[in-house]
Amino acid sequence: MSLLIKDEAPEKLIDENGKRVDGRGLKDLRPIKMEVGIVPNAAGSAYIEWGGNKIYAAVYGPREVHPHHMARPDRGILRVFYRMATFSVHERKRAAPGRREKEISMVMENSLSPVLFLELYPDSALELFVEIIAADGGTRCASITVAALALADAGIPMRSLVTAVAGGKADGKLILDCSGDEDKAGEADLPVAITWFNNEISLLQFDGIMSLEEFEETIESVKESLEKIHEMQQEALKRKYIDIRNDIKENESEHQHEGGDQEI
Repeated sequence: MSLLIKDEAPEKLIDENGKRVDGRGLKDLRPIKMEVGIVPNAAGSAYIEWGGNKIYAAVYGPREVHPHHMARPDRGILRVFYRMATFSVHERKRAAPGRREKEISMVMENSLSPVLFLELYPDSALELFVEIIAADGGTRCASITVAALALADAGIPMRSLVTAVAGGKADGKLILDCSGDEDKAGEADLPVAITWFNNEISLLQFDGIMSLEEFEETIESVKESLEKIHEMQQEALKRKYIDIRNDIKENESEHQHEGGDQEI
């Protein structure tokens, strides 16, 4: 009798028809949903569902830096707190932030800082809190993408958005947007983030084995996917202000109607 471990990756990640475990083609993205302005008491916020990932990001500040020795007199600092909820993975994780969470917090700071005009906020801190409610592979890329939306929603001056996605390799095939199973059992993982104001890479990490040709092909495929995700980010921001405009028009229409009903 064999026991099935819930988070154990399947033996075969790609079938004979080139379909992945979740039914996607090799270069298909998982379903992505984005929304901004969802945490009322934050300066700016955003939420993303990316495959099985569910992630909130909230921005606070600019505000005083604690501890004070971290403050910089000529510019502000960005502080990122990436955290995974204890129930976000199949096997309950410890509540205290682990080494991986601290590493991804630093990676996010380095990826997002180039687009921010931090010189406008001397002696101040922008604090960005990212909470992973459900994790299913690629959380650092999804977190960078939603964090950029939260910063934009907060009205922080930015040179551009930042967008991230991971390429990879599984069962000898090059793939895009690795799922949790592919992240665990795949042969390579290549997270990439881009800053759009200069089309430069602000994150490039690599784990696994690829030939140089495979690496270059994956980078090209990643660039195409980043453009699609960037369009989704822009649409998410536009939707918020379209909704606000529609609410204003609706309120104006109601007031005009009420005024028309009054007797003179």
